[in-house]
Amino acid sequence: MRRIGFFGGAVLAAAMLVGTVSTSVASAQAPLPVPNAFLAGVPLELGNPGGSAPGSNDFSCKPTAAHPNPVVLVHGTGGNRQTNWATYAPLLANEGYCVFALTYGNFPDQPWPLSAIGAMQEISSSAEQLSSFVDQVLAATGAEKVDLIGHSQGTIISGYYAKSLGGAGKVDNVVSVAPLWKGTLGNEQVSIGRTLRDLGVSETAQAGFPICKACLNMGAGSDFIEALRAGGVYAPGVRYTNITTRYDELVLPYTNGLEPGPNATNIVVQDSCEQDISDHLAIAASLRAATFALNALDPAHPRPVPCNPVWPIVG
Repeated sequence: MRRIGFFGGAVLAAAMLVGTVSTSVASAQAPLPVPNAFLAGVPLELGNPGGSAPGSNDFSCKPTAAHPNPVVLVHGTGGNRQTNWATYAPLLANEGYCVFALTYGNFPDQPWPLSAIGAMQEISSSAEQLSSFVDQVLAATGAEKVDLIGHSQGTIISGYYAKSLGGAGKVDNVVSVAPLWKGTLGNEQVSIGRTLRDLGVSETAQAGFPICKACLNMGAGSDFIEALRAGGVYAPGVRYTNITTRYDELVLPYTNGLEPGPNATNIVVQDSCEQDISDHLAIAASLRAATFALNALDPAHPRPVPCNPVWPIVG
């Protein structure tokens, strides 16, 4: 099996391109700021190490009749509950959802910022962490089911949980942003070390940083991908929405995220909007993609999907 370097958060090194984002808690009358730049999560983490994105992880939140399912955000490779969700967490909270996000697959025994690099462990192990987190959310909110929104590796974590770990009875929707249901044929080695340097980690400290075990699971034809695909990737009774971009440079080909099924909807953001040239990262901050996600969560009240210019990486 080919060894894949697949690091959804690698370009955090470009964080200086993004201005500081306010982390103050908005009042009930004022909506939270919703940035449309993926890298907006970096200053959040630098300013509040190990924290949560604005609008997320209020375990006193109680779902409403309009939005009975809490939304659990599942980040991508190299991300965490804060860096990956600077757009989705406040957007969903502003819409009245109870929003939760976990950091999984990291190395909590490492000092920060090494501990902030998530989705590095075996995917099956990380899916167990998601399972435990969903149970915590259901217990805290009293809800019967959650909706999952995953990005990158988080899409197959969510899919594996729903299909193979008993999640189907606890999940209503799985919304996948830049998914890789067939794995990826990408062979470009993306430098985790560059990202760590950007966060101030010395080369000496990097030398002891553990390998990205999950990267091996995401290659097309890997044992994990083959197990996920056996009998179909979708769990009965769960609705799936896949949101992809033609310009995905990490999921190769991007069509590996388009999986047909009677309970699945497949979307390419460039269809009817060529000016959206989101790549693998920018799609997680694209308001066009996010509106598709909102419509998937609440199909009874669809809203117009905007078509605005979106640039790779920075959004």
